[in-house]
Amino acid sequence: MDHAISPLQAAQSLTELWSPRVIGEVDEAYVKVARLHGRLAWHAHVGEDELFYVLEGVLTLEMEDKTVRVGPGEFYVVPKGVRHNPIADEECLVMLLERKTTRHTGDEVTDQTRSLEDQLRPL
Repeated sequence: MDHAISPLQAAQSLTELWSPRVIGEVDEAYVKVARLHGRLAWHAHVGEDELFYVLEGVLTLEMEDKTVRVGPGEFYVVPKGVRHNPIADEECLVMLLERKTTRHTGDEVTDQTRSLEDQLRPL
């Protein structure tokens, strides 16, 4: 990469919901952005943590033992193996940091599940 990127502008350019797009790489991790609204699906990433950084809006992360609300400029790391369900009652823009091996909805497959190839499409 030879230029600076605004994660907020990249996320604002997205038209699809729940369809993360890769905007960078850090060692063995991808930096992704996504536009969210509604619910995704209960799922877990058995061997990987997942960082959600909220750029705009509010993201609620339901987990089996608690619920965490993440606002603009805040982040939360869902630990590996923890079942979670991301929810955005209003439209929300997020940046994600995930290992390159992280599958979008873990072992769960829904209509909203996106392949890595789909996530690597240019913005």
